[in-house]
This record gives sequence, structure tokens and C-alpha cells, in this order.
Amino acid sequence: MKSPGPGRAMNDGEDSTDSTPLLRGAPRAEAASEDTHQAPVCCSARYNLAILAFFGFFVLYALRVNLSVALVDMVDSNTTSEDNRTSKECAEHSTPIKVLRNQTDKRYQWDAETQGWILGSFFYGYIITQIPGGYIASKVGGKLLLGFGVLGTAIFTLFTPLAADLGVGPLIVLRALEGLGEGVTFPAMHAMWSTWAPPLERSKLLSISYAGAQLGTVISLPLSGIICYYMNWTYVFYFFGTVGIFWFILWIWLVSDTPETHKRISHYEKEYILSSLKNQLSSQKSVPWIPMLKSLPLWAIVVAHFSYNWTFYTLLTLLPTYMKEILRFNVQENGFLSAVPYFGSWLCMILSGQAADNLRAKWNFSTIWVRRVFSLIGMIGPAVFLVAAGFIGCDYSLAVAFLTISTTLGGFCSSGFSINHLDIAPSYAGILLGITNTFATIPGMVGPVIAKSLTPDNTVREWQTVFCIAAAINVFGAMFFTLFAKGEVQNWALSEHHRHRN
Repeated sequence: MKSPGPGRAMNDGEDSTDSTPLLRGAPRAEAASEDTHQAPVCCSARYNLAILAFFGFFVLYALRVNLSVALVDMVDSNTTSEDNRTSKECAEHSTPIKVLRNQTDKRYQWDAETQGWILGSFFYGYIITQIPGGYIASKVGGKLLLGFGVLGTAIFTLFTPLAADLGVGPLIVLRALEGLGEGVTFPAMHAMWSTWAPPLERSKLLSISYAGAQLGTVISLPLSGIICYYMNWTYVFYFFGTVGIFWFILWIWLVSDTPETHKRISHYEKEYILSSLKNQLSSQKSVPWIPMLKSLPLWAIVVAHFSYNWTFYTLLTLLPTYMKEILRFNVQENGFLSAVPYFGSWLCMILSGQAADNLRAKWNFSTIWVRRVFSLIGMIGPAVFLVAAGFIGCDYSLAVAFLTISTTLGGFCSSGFSINHLDIAPSYAGILLGITNTFATIPGMVGPVIAKSLTPDNTVREWQTVFCIAAAINVFGAMFFTLFAKGEVQNWALSEHHRHRN
């Protein structure tokens, strides 16, 4: 959908009115002017923030997923052999690779159910701090909140070996505390971008910063495996915990909450950012909770976020299981092949962010058109290839290719519903992300459990059911978002002054 010409009258209810990412009623010339006088990208404060945030989310996801690898070495193999559910439907095709490895580390007698509680406990902490994190960030800024969220998670990670020695209970509590720390990070980052990201650069800046999460998964999965093999599992937690503390020092030293408080930003860049956002931010002191919760565009994001995360968390937690028990890949192959899809997603996030902003700035496409199309590609595309992966049977190479394509296409959502919070209410973007991410965390808690219950015999047909359910939820979320999403700042998110002007 192309944007209407400059000066065209725009009404609240029309999708086509969203000709720019700016306020309703703002002429296209204003956005064009913003793009023409864009501050340089190289060495700019806003892109430095994006790169530091990229490494921050890299560390966060490394801290989140390292336990799933280390847990294999933490558990006594005699305990897990009783729970071996490897399917015989697909023929064995991997030759075990003998690796000289350290075997002096401690082992624990934890059965499959106990391991499930340990891995899932993270989300019970994570879901609690989403909305409080967004609210606090909107009041005091996101820099310290995000920084201490990462620092707290890193410090708790350092204590993981001690907690494991103390027993299952302390380890579960520790993982829940890590979840509490990580829960504030995404809302805090969204709150920071509400004052740092010019509207026509949002897709680029946010996709760069959040892509760190995907690369953190890609690198930490095999790296954790290497550390376990050649050292022992305790060093996985010591290494990533130390990296998290080092990142925190850089973050506190180099980052500021707003362009106005940044000590090294150029005057030209500061004026460029502030002028691009001058009609977007609210001066209201109180949060308009009731209008916010009654806003259909917000619930469109909630449904899309929940639906996308159902597939994301199902694959994140169960892809290694599927690779091992159905496709019969050995441990070494599994670690690499489980990481490949997330490398594709990382690459797709970076490229789609560039493409989305170019479509808006250079080709005059409306914000809502870009958000809808990128969400459709990022949700329906993965659904199609996920179902295909389930129905090609034991064709190992094709199954891996389809699962990789499915996860890769999900990267388009980073420039779709994932940043739509900033389009509809930049002043409250952190709170909105807290709300949507609260709902979107539920699939991480129940999705894998439901998938496990649907695969009691671990057959290809049972896994087809798991993939089809995930795909159906994805398609529903994409359709709901397409129908009800908006791309312009909503009235309830504006101060009285701006509301009267419109």
C-alpha cells in the first residue's frame, strides 16, 4: 500500500491514513525532510547504542540457553538412559565421534521430570518482571534497569555450580531469579529506543540490537558444548557470567538514557533525533492504563507475539530433542545443526530491518503496510516450512533445511509486530512490550510441556501434530495482526496539546 500524497486529509479509522510513521495528519513532506537531513550513521551515538545493545542481548541469550547444553553433562548418564526415547522409525545414520574429554566434573541424579522443572523455572521469574520493568523504565529510564538486569543474571549464573551442589530446590530458585533479572531487559530497551530511535530508522536500530539474542543462541550452544568437552560444565557458567559483568561495565560507561544526557553526542545528531520525535512523545505524567488496555492495536500485537513465541519456544527447547530422537543425529552434529537455524534468523533480522526502513523512507510505503507484510512473511512462512518438515519423513537433509528456513523467516517479525509498540505509543513502548511479552512468555512455559504430552511414543506422526498445532497458532496470529494492527500514534498515547492539534 503506497502512501497518499502530501496534504491529503486523513481520518482516524483509515488504514491508508498511515502514510508515515509520524503523527496522523502529518504531511509526507515532514518525513521526507527528516530523511533528507538524516544525521550520519558512522560513529553516531544512536548506532553505538544499537551495537552495545546487540552485545547485551547476545550475553542475555547466552546466559539463558547455556544451561540446556550444560545440563547434559550435569546429569548422570545412568539416570537419563532410563528415559531414552529414541525413535526407531528413522534409520541410524550418524557415526559417533570419539572425543578425548574431561570427565572429572560432578554428576547429579536428576530424572527427566526434574530436568524439565530446572529448565522451565527461568520463565516463572521472567514473566513476573515484564510489566513492572516497562513501567519503571518509563519513569526512570532504561539504562540502569537493563544494565542491572544483565548484571544480576550474570552474577546468579556464576553461582549456578554452587546451587547445583546444594540441590534441585536452590538451583530452581536461582534460575527463577535469573528470569527476574532478564524480564526487565526487553521492556527497558524498548523504553530507551522510544527516545533514541528516529521513526524512519526504528526497524534498523531495533533489529540490530535485538539480533544479538539470535547470535547469542548460535554461538553459546556449540561453545558451551566445547567448554563441557574440553574443560567441564562449571566453566560454562563461569565464562558467560564473567562476560556479562564485563559488558555491564561498558554499558554503564558508554550509554545514556536520552540524547539530551549523552556526553559525546554531536549537536547535529541530537537535534536530528529530537526533531524527528517532537510530535510523538507524550508529556503526561500518569500512564493511561484504561485506554491502553482497551486498545485493539495493542491486543493485535499481543496475539501476534503469543503466536510467534509458541513456535519459537517449542523449537528452542525441543529442536535438539527432535534432531536426536527422530532424525538420529549424534551429539556433535546436533549441537551444530540446532544452532544453524538461529544463525539464519540473525541474518534475516539484520537484513529485514534495513529493507523495512528503506521501504518506508525511500519507497513511500506506509508504516502499517510494512509491519503487516513483514509479520505475514515472518509467521506464515515459518508455519509452511514447519509443517513441511514434519511431513517429509526421514529425509534428514531436507528436514534440517526446512527447519532452518522456518526459523530464518521468523526473523522478518523483528521489523513487523515486534516493534509496532513504538509506532502506536512511543512514550509507553516499554510498558506495552511488558504487557505483550507477559502473554508471549506463556508459550515458553506451556508449549514444550504440551508438545511432550503429544509425543508419548515419539513417532513421526506425533511430531507432525506438534508442528501442525504450532503452525496453526502462527497463522491465526498473523491474520489477527493483519486485521487489527495500526501504524500511527494512538490518541491515548498523546499529550493533550498534541491531541488537540490533531
